[in-house]
Amino acid sequence: MTTPTSRAPDSGACNACLRRGWLLAKLAGPLDYRCRDRERLLDALALSDDELICALGGSRRGELARTYAALAADQLHDGDATQRPQAICRHRARFPAGLRFASGPRSLWVTPDQARLDELARRPVVALLGSRRASDYGMEVGRALGRGLAAAGVAVAALAREGICAAALSGALQANGAVLCAVPCGVDVATPGVAASVRNRIGSRGCVLAEVPCGTPVRRWAQAASERMVVGLAQLTILVEAEDSRRELAPARLAQALQRPLGAVPGRVTSTLSTGTNALIDAGAKLVRGPHDALELLGLCAPLSAPCHHAGTALEPELRLVLEEVSAGRDTPDVLVRDDRPLSAVLHALSVLELRDLLVRADGGRYLRRA
Repeated sequence: MTTPTSRAPDSGACNACLRRGWLLAKLAGPLDYRCRDRERLLDALALSDDELICALGGSRRGELARTYAALAADQLHDGDATQRPQAICRHRARFPAGLRFASGPRSLWVTPDQARLDELARRPVVALLGSRRASDYGMEVGRALGRGLAAAGVAVAALAREGICAAALSGALQANGAVLCAVPCGVDVATPGVAASVRNRIGSRGCVLAEVPCGTPVRRWAQAASERMVVGLAQLTILVEAEDSRRELAPARLAQALQRPLGAVPGRVTSTLSTGTNALIDAGAKLVRGPHDALELLGLCAPLSAPCHHAGTALEPELRLVLEEVSAGRDTPDVLVRDDRPLSAVLHALSVLELRDLLVRADGGRYLRRA
């Protein structure tokens, strides 16, 4: 990999911190191995540059140390700076205060600019995280939380990752809200899948940030390390849906280690995707049923309920009855059929409720009530 060149005029990143980004890119292989255990990865990221070279450099220690020491300012800063994302390091006043912990990033590459990051980091920020392979229930709750928090003026922080994170960012963008999106690569490198389409919609409404220089491809260790950036930026971390595993509950452990408030969304007791969040609630995490609970945990007044929350009371009796039955778990057309309600009437009612944005189609021909 070539030496990083990303810098804008007065980028706010000192040479030492830019060298750190170069070093992390060079040690991507050993860091990928370390990320199997999140605690080992965080321990490695807390090391100084010299310690990191000694611990992970292997047979390349001498070469890395010599190249690192010889890096000149023009090697780190060359190129057309005005066309590149800005970098900022922890030695600058605008660096987010929440990221100033031992294993936190030393520098960030930011787009569109530092001023936007500074403005968003000063708002109330909520991190919405969870499983990559989320259920339709988890995706709908993630979207609703993102949408509701963004409408209340809260910045939503998440990863450029499939599942809950993509749903949360999408919901916040639907409300024209502000988002902070951490990527596991250079900010100029495309991320794959659904997360890419969500990221492309951020534009000037949010901020994309990375710990590694421009041109760095997606790395496994950076995916794991991005979690600590999102948790660090937030005053409240919420896990929407997660299995009871060390990997999926890693953000919760980090929030607890940093003594940041932690919330979790309850899930179906029969779903393995809810075992982690249900266990967190049992262990003392705050119960989050919707945006109002999150706002209360932030010490903010909950906004007035959106019109859609009252829409069910204004429905025709038969539509309201179908909506209530879907909410109770009778969520397929076949189950909703009865003697006085033929299949044609059921399909009509479901279509009307879907058009009114009260229901959404889920997997397996099921319907899910909008949160």
